[in-house]
Amino acid sequence: PVMMTVVSDIGGLMPLMWVAGVGAATMQRVAAPMVGGLLTAMVLTLLVLPVIYSLWRELELKRRRT
Repeated sequence: PVMMTVVSDIGGLMPLMWVAGVGAATMQRVAAPMVGGLLTAMVLTLLVLPVIYSLWRELELKRRRT
């Protein structure tokens, strides 16, 4: 679900990144941080948080054994 949401959101924002004309500079300034935020949120959710949780869980199990 996370990947599907990020891919569809980024797909919807890509036309704003490549648009030219009146208001294009403003829309690109809005869309660029949104794309970056979506990518970093996806990496955090799918990679960083599971690693942190597994390290925390391993530490908790070691504490209970001693």
